[in-house]
Amino acid sequence: MRASTHKHRVGLTELTFFLIGIILLLLLAVVAKGQQPVYNQYRGVRLGMTAAEARAKLGDPVLKTDEQDYYVLSPNESTQIVYDASQKVVTISTDYVNGVGAPDYKTVLGEGALLERPDGSLFKMVQYRSAGMWVSYNKSAAIAPMVTVTIQVMK
Repeated sequence: MRASTHKHRVGLTELTFFLIGIILLLLLAVVAKGQQPVYNQYRGVRLGMTAAEARAKLGDPVLKTDEQDYYVLSPNESTQIVYDASQKVVTISTDYVNGVGAPDYKTVLGEGALLERPDGSLFKMVQYRSAGMWVSYNKSAAIAPMVTVTIQVMK
């Protein structure tokens, strides 16, 4: 058996595939680590804020209790802020009548299609386990559709 005397050189093609492989592994590591929410606040109100902080952002609610506040921001937009026992925001749910003023679902959930139900309504929920929350987008199939965007702490 003869030993080869010429040295093996890494060609441009091999190097290119090696670099592409490294980049793909890095991207996979980022995805596996957990996505960050695209939509994580409403008018400056975030999950975990105190009731006082949320009220400072949104003003005086139409209905106010220790458990939740209800705001009517316009004829087409209303929101509910729900608090836990320690007065921290755990849910933010906003309704848009006729969809007027509603954010585009991609702004709320990122890329990907909505699930169309048999009645024609549209829905999608995305869980962000690393952030301890989920976000949903729901559009009713009514003649005057209601769009509801909800952000909630995972339990």
